[in-house]
Amino acid sequence: MASKPLNFSIAGEQDAERLQQLIQSAFRAEDTRADWVGDMGLASSFHLSVDEVLPVINNPESDYLVARDPETGAILGVVAVLKRGQTGRLAMLAVDPSLHRGGIGRQIVSYAQEYCSKTWGVEKLGLNALSTRQALISWYSRCGFKETGERTPFPYDRFPDRELQEGLVFVEMEKDISV
Repeated sequence: MASKPLNFSIAGEQDAERLQQLIQSAFRAEDTRADWVGDMGLASSFHLSVDEVLPVINNPESDYLVARDPETGAILGVVAVLKRGQTGRLAMLAVDPSLHRGGIGRQIVSYAQEYCSKTWGVEKLGLNALSTRQALISWYSRCGFKETGERTPFPYDRFPDRELQEGLVFVEMEKDISV
């Protein structure tokens, strides 16, 4: 079922706390779909501070794009967009966990693609996903992203007290948005 059209805006400092809460709750959310979350222990330990949200808001080459309910103005989802040379990057895509599977994520990705193309003139859009999140990687593939073959190391040092499986990496993906 397709969701209703959303209103989009660029986040300001006044949105930082709500974005931090939304991203953290979305990344920690349990999901019954196989391979969607990957390692639940790792997901449940995800932490993002307001101090990590603010630099994206305050940098001229990055923004948080906020998806709002057109009737209430409530924040339903968000994605960070960053300009990296001639490529746009998506990061921290998050949808209110109570609204998953309603088409909101796809609308956010579509808007982010248009925003990066029009705002920065980039022709490629990149992102990454944790290698254990195979269902998420498949979802990004259905959104037009293709694996580049590149892998980015997982920051094991950020989780010194957690026993994690070996071989975790981020799968790099890219989409041509020039057409």
